[in-house]
Amino acid sequence: MRSHHHDLYCIILKNVYNSNVYLSNIFKIQRSGIMLIKSIVFRSALYLLLALFASSAMAETKNNSGSMPVPASASYLIGPGDVLNISVWKEEGMQKEVLVRPDGGITFPLAGEIKAGGLTAKALSDELVKKLKKYIPHPSVTVSVLQSVSNKIYVIGKVNRPGEFIATGYMDVLQALTMAGGLTPYAESDEIKIIRRTKTGTLMKLFDYDEVISGERLDMNIILKAGDTVVVP
Repeated sequence: MRSHHHDLYCIILKNVYNSNVYLSNIFKIQRSGIMLIKSIVFRSALYLLLALFASSAMAETKNNSGSMPVPASASYLIGPGDVLNISVWKEEGMQKEVLVRPDGGITFPLAGEIKAGGLTAKALSDELVKKLKKYIPHPSVTVSVLQSVSNKIYVIGKVNRPGEFIATGYMDVLQALTMAGGLTPYAESDEIKIIRRTKTGTLMKLFDYDEVISGERLDMNIILKAGDTVVVP
């Protein structure tokens, strides 16, 4: 009888143990599932926040693009299509946004017609001072570029970031390729072309990247002009 009770006791203990193991495994699976769900929810929320942040930043950039001055260098040359902000200190009605006409000229109160194309913001300010000092004692004139559309160059083909770029000041071919993120591994670095449109037609110049960076053909690293296109095959 004792042996029978002992065997029954052992069977009960074994069943209890197995039940505990089973329940423990269930709890582990549940915890793993909960952790997985939390991880998925967290990642989804993170991606959503990043997407909202990026959209907000792009929208803000778009909304402000017409009102904030372009960070142009001091050597940036004003050209047709650019929008300028011109203000005369302590003079009411003498702060205006001015569009540079296709001929490069602008009109400003009291100063009349001025050739702005080809001048830097500082040079244009000096020209305005000369004109305005006939009517205003010691005028202080500030000129800033609100929108720059005239000095754009284009880089296309096998570069990391093809697109259009604003040439602030003097920009050569190497600088343009750098702004475009450099060449891709499959670019034909010795067959790069610069295409330039002129009044008499279209010109094409060759650019050998390897020879230029080695110092052998620095003459190929020309200064780009507005509208030039750099093609990387």
